[in-house]
Amino acid sequence: MTVNLPLPQKAELKPVNGFQMGIAEAGIKKANRKDLLVMTLAPGSQVAGVFTLNRFCAAPVQVCREHLAQEGRNGEIRALVVNTGNANAGTGESGMQHALETCAALAKDLKINPEQILPFSTGVILEPLPIEKIITALPKAVANLGEDNWFDAAEAIMTTDTQPKATSVTVETPAGVVTITGICKGAGMIHPNMGTMLCFITTDVAINEVILQKALLNAVNVSFNRVSVDGDSSTNDMCTIMANGLALNQEIVSMDANYSIFCQALETVCIDLAKKIAADGEGANHLITCVVSGAPSILEAETMAKSVIASSLVKTAIFGSDANWGRVICAMGYSGVDFDPNQVSIDFASKAGKISKK
Repeated sequence: MTVNLPLPQKAELKPVNGFQMGIAEAGIKKANRKDLLVMTLAPGSQVAGVFTLNRFCAAPVQVCREHLAQEGRNGEIRALVVNTGNANAGTGESGMQHALETCAALAKDLKINPEQILPFSTGVILEPLPIEKIITALPKAVANLGEDNWFDAAEAIMTTDTQPKATSVTVETPAGVVTITGICKGAGMIHPNMGTMLCFITTDVAINEVILQKALLNAVNVSFNRVSVDGDSSTNDMCTIMANGLALNQEIVSMDANYSIFCQALETVCIDLAKKIAADGEGANHLITCVVSGAPSILEAETMAKSVIASSLVKTAIFGSDANWGRVICAMGYSGVDFDPNQVSIDFASKAGKISKK
């Protein structure tokens, strides 16, 4: 059950010139359900990504890392392929082979190298990937590639999500308008240590690859890395951003004013998507946000806030609409942050008003 989460409106999801998406129903887990997404990138696109730190990282995570590391030797990244219903995690050597076979099959359809493709999977862990279903459905996804398929793409990457998650912004830079549009999925196994379950962000900004990676890491740290639903970090978490430069702005190559403008817009997108994930958490009926002020550093503020929002007892207090101060100070106290308990003030704010305790 979502918490006051409006359904994305197709008309509000701005196409990003040079990116196309195609969707198919492969029947990976259920029939008559969008479960396969292909995205193509314009030549010259820069790609950056962050990945799960779980030791049981899934086969597609490993392949993505390898293909990004090989970029330049085998050509630039030109496509993504995403399947839902099966995570291809904990599947050993056969899982790696299936991820590579998926890339090879799509490469044949798109007439590019397999190393130019990034594979993504999400769904059930420890089950073999039904590779035949995916390979059979790939041509269908390629056949309906289009720039305005964002809403269907957001649906195609859902697993236990109750609704698609997408957002889009435009930002004025001194060199012109830049568009950023992104989709994500995630409802369970959400306590990221990098990004979220799956997130794909596209932009037409011209930006250096190294600077793009830095911008993504910063945006992830103030958004997805501050979300917790159930305390579990998935084997398949990935967040990817692709920038193709078709906005024709002067390329961002340093942390100048243009970089700051772009980063602010990217953070807006990531924070919006992160809140959508928390609001759609499995079994959630409240969206909790925790703001810490007066901490010695951002890191200590983050540590304390995470301790509060991840506390099972705090969650049950919010569920019961009970402003239980004790559970909050308890979570603050074991957070590991050094603070003066005599200088603490706590506010519970809701639509009904605010109550405070000092």
